[in-house]
Amino acid sequence: MGPVLRFLVKVVLLAGVFYGVAYLLNGIEVIPNPNGPLGEPGTYLWIALVFAVVNAVVGPVLRLLSFPFVLVTLGLFLLVVNAALLGITAAITDRLQVDGFGTAIVGGLLLAIGGWIADQLTERR
Repeated sequence: MGPVLRFLVKVVLLAGVFYGVAYLLNGIEVIPNPNGPLGEPGTYLWIALVFAVVNAVVGPVLRLLSFPFVLVTLGLFLLVVNAALLGITAAITDRLQVDGFGTAIVGGLLLAIGGWIADQLTERR
């Protein structure tokens, strides 16, 4: 599988994770756009694409800058980094709303787990 196809499959899997996170958590809301080109599922694909780009561009910078805190907290600070990435995604798109820091932490944790599963599924040969 080529890198572009792998990225697209990860975005589709992350869209499913966003659907599950929005369904499970009351504080994270996805505002679907039924008039969009792909309808309501297209909204989840759009949010997953924005999150994937934010995670790929801003994520390494935040992880590098927060490295001392990650070391001191034995990796728990990465939850805050994931929450920040989710908050940045919510700020970029008007279709995602995150209510509060605690909700962002739990949502970031669920998205990190879902992203890890997506990585494992797409890396199999």
